[in-house]
Amino acid sequence: MKSFLKTILTVLILIVGFGCTSKKEIKKETKVEMTAKDILGNSDYLAISYGGYREKSRELQPTITQLKEDLKLMHAMGIRIIRTYNVQPELPHAANILKAISQLKKEDASFNMYVMLGAWIDCLNAWTGLEPDHNIESPQNEGEIARAVALANQYPDIVKVIAVGNEAMVKWATSYYVQPSVILKWVNHLQNLKQKGELSKDLWITSSDDFSSWGGGDESYRVKELEDLIKAVDYVSMHTYPYHYSHYAPDYWKIPENEQNLSDLEKIDNAMLRALEKSKELFNEVSNYVKSIDSTKTIHIGETGWATISSGHYGENGSRATDQYKQGLYYKHMRNWTNKEGISCFYFEAFDEQWKDANNPLGSENHFGLINLKGEAKYPIWDLVDKGVFKGLTRNGNPIIKTYKGDKEALMKDVLVPNTDYKH
Repeated sequence: MKSFLKTILTVLILIVGFGCTSKKEIKKETKVEMTAKDILGNSDYLAISYGGYREKSRELQPTITQLKEDLKLMHAMGIRIIRTYNVQPELPHAANILKAISQLKKEDASFNMYVMLGAWIDCLNAWTGLEPDHNIESPQNEGEIARAVALANQYPDIVKVIAVGNEAMVKWATSYYVQPSVILKWVNHLQNLKQKGELSKDLWITSSDDFSSWGGGDESYRVKELEDLIKAVDYVSMHTYPYHYSHYAPDYWKIPENEQNLSDLEKIDNAMLRALEKSKELFNEVSNYVKSIDSTKTIHIGETGWATISSGHYGENGSRATDQYKQGLYYKHMRNWTNKEGISCFYFEAFDEQWKDANNPLGSENHFGLINLKGEAKYPIWDLVDKGVFKGLTRNGNPIIKTYKGDKEALMKDVLVPNTDYKH
């Protein structure tokens, strides 16, 4: 009898042990790296555009330590995929970000961050002082694509998307834009590398461009090469900026007749709801066109954002679109909508960067960040400060505190009512 009981006990131990092993194996399986297909449209993997530049020139590159500081802050915010813009040899920013993420993953098994890696695309003579030739591409493009491929292969667990060009087809980018055929050429090149096994088959290829470049506006963009590009990319990455439209296409921004008697706060709140509707409208225009070409193609938002300071078109003497309260509403509206609809939104941007309009400290391009250069969290993420998500984290040695010292009344004194009479 004792022998029988001993045998039964041994079997039970083996079963329990096998069960534990199976659970461990299952747990291991869930740690398999996510692909772009898994990440994009997944509200558990919030997206953001990231530049870590702190100074007035990009020649002063952020250090690995500074990049790791930023990455920890974004991780605490729930961000899991970030977007970069170029891999130019004189600007090792993206390569250093990948190095920093790799180090953080080794230091902390719970740290997870993925990258949409941008490859900058130009036309001939872009940024040279010579007349840009928009029908011929820059010879620099080949090297840019090669560097992106090398980084994607060096960090396959981190790089999940390559974006060929940033606003590279939109015709208002007069300094550098190219024809869709150039973007198509390089997208096809990357897709061929995937087919040959020289890039991961799970790596997604796109181009990130203004809504109009994807056929969402002016019909002049709707050319055969764009149709071919839509078929060639793994998904469409479109940009929408109601903030900028408050100056360039202000009809949506003006307070309608039936709202003239509302309180100032109600006028502002309603204006921001119209900003959300504007983004939805443009998204739907792009979606309708894209799906008429390829019904299987998904669309995500590669950029959208709202600045908090402007001395120009969007400030007190312009459309009056600019302040932290409006940024907070836009951020909340866009996150709620895109998360609900399964759309990734690479919100622009995580941190203020002062190199973008280096000669004008109050230029709006310097102030799209959710965190300013002092390490202060702007109004959209005050709630994260309250929740303690930044506890123990710093930027340039500064703990993350709220702008305006968290005084909403003080913040509201700087909030502007949209300019009804504003004309572009």
